Amino acid sequence: MEPLDTDMDYVVREPQSMRPETRMNVLFILPIIGGIIMLTFISAALFQFDLSGVVDTLMGLMIVFFIIFIALLFWGMAPNARKS
Repeated sequence: MEPLDTDMDYVVREPQSMRPETRMNVLFILPIIGGIIMLTFISAALFQFDLSGVVDTLMGLMIVFFIIFIALLFWGMAPNARKS
């Protein structure tokens, strides 16, 4: 009869750091938002509803999204800070 193996091996797993490729996937949200804005403009042209009250808001959103896009590019392309 063999003796039982009672030695415990503890495995320590470190959290996986985000790869640059996965950080760049966050940028896919911006074309989706841009597509929704374009669908708004297309539907306004097709169905002739007035957008004059929301044009300033939409243009402000586009400027904010541009700034967010630049910030996300810097974040997504940054080298990994936790290199050992």
